[in-house]
Amino acid sequence: MDTRHGVIFDLDGVLVDSEQWWDEIRRGVVAEFGGRWTDEATTAMLGMSTPEWARYLVETLGVRGTPEQVAGTVIDRMADRYAAGPPLLPHAVQAVRDAARRVPVAIATSSPPRIIEAFLSGTGLAGTVRAAVSSEQAGAGKPDPAVYLAAAAGIDVPAGDCVAIEDSSNGLRAALNARMTVIAAPNPHFPPAPDVLARAGYRIDSLTELAPTLDRIWPA
Repeated sequence: MDTRHGVIFDLDGVLVDSEQWWDEIRRGVVAEFGGRWTDEATTAMLGMSTPEWARYLVETLGVRGTPEQVAGTVIDRMADRYAAGPPLLPHAVQAVRDAARRVPVAIATSSPPRIIEAFLSGTGLAGTVRAAVSSEQAGAGKPDPAVYLAAAAGIDVPAGDCVAIEDSSNGLRAALNARMTVIAAPNPHFPPAPDVLARAGYRIDSLTELAPTLDRIWPA
């Protein structure tokens, strides 16, 4: 294994098709607890940490309750959906396993620790992923690079020697801000802004393209 480099995966939109679940659950909570959804809400919350999107629901969208109460409700409902198994994107588990045979692998996500644990246990990847960091733990949501820097530290690889796989505008910005080599894997449901996508060094449209892309980045 090459321990001089690392691969860091985003979770939502890259390994799991969960962005729609988060959106549906938050919309439901807004409707149920007296808030008002806005056209820009979905995009605004992409990449936010749990404390950030919970405050957004309360302070911007008018949901009743404290941010902590609202976050608990949303995460409980998300965990209920995960109980039947993570909504895996095609080839996700194999892509992680293949990358881990090459270099240390981590996850850097806006999902809370409870959802990360559900993903790792539901896929059997707990022993494969060396570090899994939530932006909640890192102290700032994407596009702040904190979660990517923490994930790189977790696998003991300098951030500049890591490759990040991201789908959203804020996620791409976070990885770029961490000075990582960035592979964009655009989510068709919530595509990144074209100008941000253009800044990625590489683009894949399926996780089956990851291994050959890593071969290009790190030739044998």
